[in-house]
Amino acid sequence: MMGSSQQAGWCKKPTSLTSTRATLKAARKTMCTVVLLTITVVTGAGEFKRVSVTIGKSPVLICPHKLNVTMVTWKISPKVGGPCTLGYRADHNKTDRTNCSDSMNWKSRPDWDPALEIRQVGIAHEGNYTCEVVTVDGNFPTTYLLSVLVPPRLSLYCDGHGSHVCEAAAGKPAAWVWWVPGGNSTPKEESHGNGTVTVLSKFTAHNTSMTNATCVMFHPAGNQSKSITCHPSGNNFVVLSLSIVISLLIIIIFMAVICYFKIHSDRQCHKTKPLESAPTLPPEDDTMEVEPYTTYVQKENVIYNSVSDLTVGQNLPQGLWPPT
Repeated sequence: MMGSSQQAGWCKKPTSLTSTRATLKAARKTMCTVVLLTITVVTGAGEFKRVSVTIGKSPVLICPHKLNVTMVTWKISPKVGGPCTLGYRADHNKTDRTNCSDSMNWKSRPDWDPALEIRQVGIAHEGNYTCEVVTVDGNFPTTYLLSVLVPPRLSLYCDGHGSHVCEAAAGKPAAWVWWVPGGNSTPKEESHGNGTVTVLSKFTAHNTSMTNATCVMFHPAGNQSKSITCHPSGNNFVVLSLSIVISLLIIIIFMAVICYFKIHSDRQCHKTKPLESAPTLPPEDDTMEVEPYTTYVQKENVIYNSVSDLTVGQNLPQGLWPPT
């Protein structure tokens, strides 16, 4: 009997420990529930939303619509610059703003629609935007985490080795690059001071004879794709060699044509020169030129004979002079 009673006692102890633990867990849950209800009653039920907007757009952030609104306040904490507030009081029907730029304003009359409009959103507008609506029933805040998307600039080109290179420049967030068809790619990221990232991917095909590839860029602001044909470095050498040989042949042919025309033009000049330098004269001109010379020679001979006679007569003895 003692053994059975002891066993019964040992069996009851675990049951008491289990009930104690269950009671403690229930008490904890009750305390957490009370705390959450207290926070909800004091501050109101809050909402948290993430919003992504492409740069240059004009987003509108909406406040919850409530009845018997007494006050609406936009509390803005951008990543760049100090905080600012936009407020509206229904009892005074008055709005005010503190340290807010002109790009942020009420979309319309706050008593009708307390939504906030951001004109030409930029990277500097990123941050937390909280709209707090106050009514007789409590406060109702709504918080937006605004992110600005910057679409990257996609470019595709061939490097000096004939490899395909795809560049997604200055995107936010960083773009994801994929090649079609598949191959070996080595993406590299370069971060910039304004939060944008440039992704550079070099593609090497498995098949060396393949020269065409397509770069596909995936980005929240929009997807893009481009294709290009690149020639491997070996093919580039062959193409370059053929280009040089063809260029040399063209130059040689051109010089040969110039020399051919130059030689033939010189021959034509030599053939026509003698005809121009030796004009023929009519026979009458020869006669006219010879006759004066003949007359002159005849006169000279007569004078010469007369003088000779006188000289001979002077030198002869007196008996040998010729009769006069």
